[in-house]
Amino acid sequence: MKNLFYTVLSAILLVSCGGLKTDVNLASESPIFTTLDLTKTEDDKVAVIINPGKVLRDTLTYRIPKVVQGTYAISDFGRFLENVKALDYKGNNMPLRKMDDNTWVITNAKKFDKLTYQVNDTYDLEKGDKNMPFSPSGTNIEPTNVVLNLHGFIGYFEELKNVPYGVEVIAPKNYKRSASLSLLNREEVPENNTVVDRYLANRYFEITDNPMMYGDLDIEVFTVGDIKITLSVYSPNKLHTAASIKETVFKMMKAQKAYLGDIDSTPRYDIYLYLAPGELTAPKGFGALEHHTSTVVVLPEAIPEEALASAMVDVVSHEFFHIVTPLSVHSEDVHYFNYNEPTFSKHLWMYEGVTEYFATLFQVHQGLVGEAEFYQKIAGKILASKRYDDSMSFTVMSENVIEKEYQDNYANVYEKGALIGMCIDLLLREESEGKKGILSLMKELSKTYGKENPFEDDKIIEEIVAKTYPSIGEFLNKHVIGTTPIDYSEFLTKVGLEFKEMQVPTSYIQNGSTLIVGGDPVSNTVFFNEEVTNNSFWNAQKVMPDDVIKSVNGTEINIANANQVLSQIAGWQTDQEVRVVLSRNDEEIIIDTKLTPSTTKAKSIAPQENASQEQLTLRKAWLTGS
Repeated sequence: MKNLFYTVLSAILLVSCGGLKTDVNLASESPIFTTLDLTKTEDDKVAVIINPGKVLRDTLTYRIPKVVQGTYAISDFGRFLENVKALDYKGNNMPLRKMDDNTWVITNAKKFDKLTYQVNDTYDLEKGDKNMPFSPSGTNIEPTNVVLNLHGFIGYFEELKNVPYGVEVIAPKNYKRSASLSLLNREEVPENNTVVDRYLANRYFEITDNPMMYGDLDIEVFTVGDIKITLSVYSPNKLHTAASIKETVFKMMKAQKAYLGDIDSTPRYDIYLYLAPGELTAPKGFGALEHHTSTVVVLPEAIPEEALASAMVDVVSHEFFHIVTPLSVHSEDVHYFNYNEPTFSKHLWMYEGVTEYFATLFQVHQGLVGEAEFYQKIAGKILASKRYDDSMSFTVMSENVIEKEYQDNYANVYEKGALIGMCIDLLLREESEGKKGILSLMKELSKTYGKENPFEDDKIIEEIVAKTYPSIGEFLNKHVIGTTPIDYSEFLTKVGLEFKEMQVPTSYIQNGSTLIVGGDPVSNTVFFNEEVTNNSFWNAQKVMPDDVIKSVNGTEINIANANQVLSQIAGWQTDQEVRVVLSRNDEEIIIDTKLTPSTTKAKSIAPQENASQEQLTLRKAWLTGS
């Protein structure tokens, strides 16, 4: 079986690649063969074999990524490997030196046959640990589901970075498979009731860029224009299905394609959605991680259907817009990414900020949300951005993002980064009398650079100014490279809007972006905090700060299941009947009521009463592109 794989794969590679090009002083021309055996999982661990073929040098260095693209944080995936062994051709153990969490050196490598080890998953180790990998970049190994972010299972030999990979996944026959990596063949093994899937990756980057999911999956395949979409959902308690989410994804991606227009797209896009149950060992890092033509999404399973649809639009649309940047517009740091000694671009304001801005703007542009809701989202970003160091240079933060001083400000790329995109958009609309915006700029940059032609990090600002106006350079130098906070009112006034305090809609667990609940791990309780007095619904119910929430609609709430229950509360809808039991100074208080709209007093964005025709025209161009 394995020998057949090697023979067939080698023949395909030799034909498709015109003969493999590897350094004859390092290894033979065979690809690196890897095997992941999902039938031999024990204690949430998967057995892995790495075989580089014939080695023609004395030492070989094997690395598992320290950092993966799109995370901007140290993950150290090597720490999840156990029982790492180097074997010679007789099956004997060879000397193997562990240099750090992610690096092993094989000596006398000419006798080296293969590496074997087990990989422990990350999901059930999170438990609120901030040092764990972000869940969508992590791994899961359960009897009913395996999340294969392959960078957590397969590493690379430092000396063989550009050698092709053959990936063999052995799985129980009843597992469903979802993978975007090129499938060579699938072989059934009746005597073991298993299947063997064999894939091809042209280089290690394709290993890290193509996640997979196996197990009890629900899968829907559909097309949006000329893009084939594969939506794979794992919902352990069957609370959600791919079919129930499909229409949301279809409508969203159709709108995204219409918004992007003629920009180069992708023929295929895969969405892997893991819905986390409420257990303590379930992943807690909700969100998504982009890949060039796919995304891995982790959200709470208990989230109501409407809230899940909204989250999918916000999260997945952001990841899909990454096909603009960094896929089509990126620096040398991104193009030649080093997984273990990474350097970072200065331009996270573009990669994450502009992408997040597109994911917000396209919704009003394509009529998925109204103007008032769009303004509220922008206002929320303004308020959220003020929680970070507003005078920190964005380019300095980006370049040094994995250092603690700057890592603490990283999340501002989704707040102030998006607002930087908005300000550039408004400046471009003003300068061009509404004809051009930031999407026009990104299209021009895509044509200049593209997927295979990275820009020089220190020259892209100069290039942007050359393609636009001096005012763009002044803005970037002052507010992005420089340390001057942005006065957003100055930019909103250009389109007849003002940023002022007003009564705005909010959820039943938040005032805008501020939570009105807290938790005490010592007493294992969840309670309302001081902010509850500014929430119209709970204020009408006479709820007080420090009131402990005992149960919600019959479900007792504690620290362990708080995310699950609070996710349900976040999705409550007006006129829904609810029953909440509180404890105040050991007195039980019962709230039995029908939900009314919840509002809070906060700064938000609203149209100016006396906006000029020029401002209104520019606003229309900004929001609709016309």
